[in-house]
Amino acid sequence: MANTAANVSFGKPKATGAVYVAPAGTSVPTDATTSLAITYKSLGYVSEDGLVNEIETDTEDVKAWGGDTVLSDQTSFKETFTFNMLETNEEGLKLYYGADNVTVSGTNITVKQNSAPLSNVVIIFELVLTGGRIKRIVVSDGKIADRSGEITYTDGDAITYPIKMVAFPDGSGNTHTEYIAVTS
Repeated sequence: MANTAANVSFGKPKATGAVYVAPAGTSVPTDATTSLAITYKSLGYVSEDGLVNEIETDTEDVKAWGGDTVLSDQTSFKETFTFNMLETNEEGLKLYYGADNVTVSGTNITVKQNSAPLSNVVIIFELVLTGGRIKRIVVSDGKIADRSGEITYTDGDAITYPIKMVAFPDGSGNTHTEYIAVTS
């Protein structure tokens, strides 16, 4: 297989939004182009740090007499997605603080912070690739695993809400599914 420069790409957000969430159990898309159902809510802008997808694995080696490694087995697997929300909006706050802790009345929002566990969600990431391609990453079962970053309020920096989501295996054992399509 030859090198193909056209397959090299940036991972830019779609202009219409890049991160969407829906309640756990919501039907997930099965391609890159079908419009998302209205149950999927956009989280708005994400910081210029973009989206980071990390895979952590551990292995255990078996050594033979004399020190040779003769077998290696994966003992754990964890996949996470990290991003920083920039917008202070209803959907983002519901994800970050928990839907039961955010109340909206007209244009007024009330947020309660407490130790209640956060709910699992379906999360979709939508990206524009080079060459007229798009990519949709579907996490059918995810949950915020870490909100321990800082929310900083200063004169010169935007408020960001740091999120690290863990992706759990679906019924087929997949932590996420990616769909890539050519649109032009």
